[in-house]
Amino acid sequence: MHTIVVYTVLVRQNITLNADKSDIELAQEEARSRNTTLHELFREWLKGFAGRKCREQEYCALMEELRHVNSGRKFTREEMNGR
Repeated sequence: MHTIVVYTVLVRQNITLNADKSDIELAQEEARSRNTTLHELFREWLKGFAGRKCREQEYCALMEELRHVNSGRKFTREEMNGR
């Protein structure tokens, strides 16, 4: 029988934000309408904001990978905007 000990360290940062009282109240109303807290909404926003750089890098890597692709002709405006 072996015992494995795992230590987990949580790193948290406290952030102080300044905002107008009316903006905070509106954001709290929005959070209530979504059955969540303003804290959770902010954390979701922060994750999305932080993830943009990653998505941008993934997009650039994909465009670089597909750089050799050529359609063989120029598309008309109607073809490019067709759904």
